[in-house]
Amino acid sequence: MWAILVRFGAIAALVLGACGPAAIAGEDGRHEGTATYTNPLDVQIPGDGRVESCADPSIIHSQSAGDTQWYVYCTTDPLNDQDKNASGGFNFHLIPILRSADLVHWTYAGDVFSSRPGWVASDAGLWAPDIHFFNGQYYVYYTASNTSLPGGGSAIGVATSPTPSGPWTDSGVPVVEPHAAPCCPGSRRWVYDPALIQDDTGQRFIYYGSYFGGVSARKLSADGLRSDPTSQTQITIANRYEATFVVKHVGWYYLFGSATNCCNGPLTGYSVFVGRSANPLGPFVDREGVSLLAGRVGGTPVISMNGNRWVGPGHNAVFTDFAGHDWFLYHAVDRGHPFFAGPPGFTKRPALMDRLDWIDGWPSVRGGQWASDTPQPAPVAQPGDRRTGDTGDTGEVQSPRAHAPGRLIAALSDEFDGTALKPQWTWVRPPAAGSYGLQAGMFRFDTQPADLYVDTNSASVLTEPTPSGDYLVETRVNLNLPAEGCCQNFVQAGQVIYGDDDNYIKLAHVSIWETRQTEFAKELKPVPAGFPRYGNSVVGPPSDWSYLRIAVRRSRGTEERYTAYTSQDGQRWVRGGTWTHQLNQAARIGLVSMGGAGFTALFDYVRVYQLSTDDGED
Repeated sequence: MWAILVRFGAIAALVLGACGPAAIAGEDGRHEGTATYTNPLDVQIPGDGRVESCADPSIIHSQSAGDTQWYVYCTTDPLNDQDKNASGGFNFHLIPILRSADLVHWTYAGDVFSSRPGWVASDAGLWAPDIHFFNGQYYVYYTASNTSLPGGGSAIGVATSPTPSGPWTDSGVPVVEPHAAPCCPGSRRWVYDPALIQDDTGQRFIYYGSYFGGVSARKLSADGLRSDPTSQTQITIANRYEATFVVKHVGWYYLFGSATNCCNGPLTGYSVFVGRSANPLGPFVDREGVSLLAGRVGGTPVISMNGNRWVGPGHNAVFTDFAGHDWFLYHAVDRGHPFFAGPPGFTKRPALMDRLDWIDGWPSVRGGQWASDTPQPAPVAQPGDRRTGDTGDTGEVQSPRAHAPGRLIAALSDEFDGTALKPQWTWVRPPAAGSYGLQAGMFRFDTQPADLYVDTNSASVLTEPTPSGDYLVETRVNLNLPAEGCCQNFVQAGQVIYGDDDNYIKLAHVSIWETRQTEFAKELKPVPAGFPRYGNSVVGPPSDWSYLRIAVRRSRGTEERYTAYTSQDGQRWVRGGTWTHQLNQAARIGLVSMGGAGFTALFDYVRVYQLSTDDGED
């Protein structure tokens, strides 16, 4: 969907094809499916090029007699750079439909709507379709970003059809009507991103919501056309998740949710997290046992950027192929070709697909390797199919090992157990006297009414040199914010790899409205006109004392790779995304405490290690 969350801080050629042989009949009468595919999905427009953007994809295998095709439904967008009208503006297709027999080669098959339903505002987007089959017909639920109803506001609609390709008939009224956010009577919450699931009793639930208001769920009527406002249940805290998808697996309901900005060009840090519950209405908790309703909000990473071509992987669907393997359908941004043609700012989001693995009861895309950019074994798309040369097995799960600390570099490490800072430390803009110092074996650093963000570069940064080669830096920090509640925006404390005020990597505990999160950010300059300079993702939940690590790889190609880790106890680490940057040897390790006055950060130590050679680089 198109919602853009404000930034989490203080105020190559495009390869589109898929490869592999076409499906052929085997000697035993079975079919051998397409052997491999390469992201993004190859989507042909008959006689007119390729579909280059399919955000928020939803998928179904046809349930109609004689139709063996798979169908994908996309958010309202142009199809490609050339998809323009007579006046030179883009054509926005109202929920495009794609069709495939093998899940690898796709064809554009039209749109759900030729015009907006009457209750939808004339300029509204129709976003985030969610496709289902029940009661003998197909249902596509969708977001209307604004309505023509009294007071306006976003809502969830539904259209039905006897076939997956239409014709579609809108119900004429919202399934979930515009209504207020829980925080703010009289407001209009973001009623976005529908997702359905049916429990063991046959009751269906519809999940919806986004940052403003969070995610809620309601009971759905048997005919699928109405929801019960009296059954509304809060599923996630506000200002963290959107684009939910729910599946049941081995007795648990798993709620997938996307976080941060979906549409920030090459600095899109959108990522997917998960919590699980024995009840479809929650509470959902992550692998660490932290609730998605908590102020220090939980969520176990399912996919984030991994340092390759793709950034911003998110807004997923999950489906199962005919070999019983689970697959993850999602969109991402090619950081080499992030925008539609024209003035930068309109992010292109092609559809990707990768294997979804289950490891110790938790889902992870490609076992933690995340988005692929090389040929992969294709799904088994039809009953009786098998891939060439195998039996339909996607192979063993090969999870990357976590980056591990090697030898401690004592000259750059500091336990803060003296009476003064060691000589390797220097200040960028020294803070006011009395606002920092060593006490009880810790470095105290009061939060500043200052920032390090784009052109606002007023915050003090305590820095020391970086070592040569690959390394890992770790700190333990306490930021004495209340655990939840509004509004200390955007007070934060943590560590940076600092090139200069406009080029850095940051990992920090930060207050974001009701929530406390661990932000992993990148800023760079110069950039082409219209390109973003600051992008962010998030990692694991913070705690009273948060452990932060940044692993730095300088030895792979021309770009450096920066991977985030967080921990609540210093033992179990949550791996976050990987930003690429070019800060080079002149970069410095730094500490920051900023975003607003009135709080104090305590740093227990800074430890710098050589990066172990026995790490899990993808």
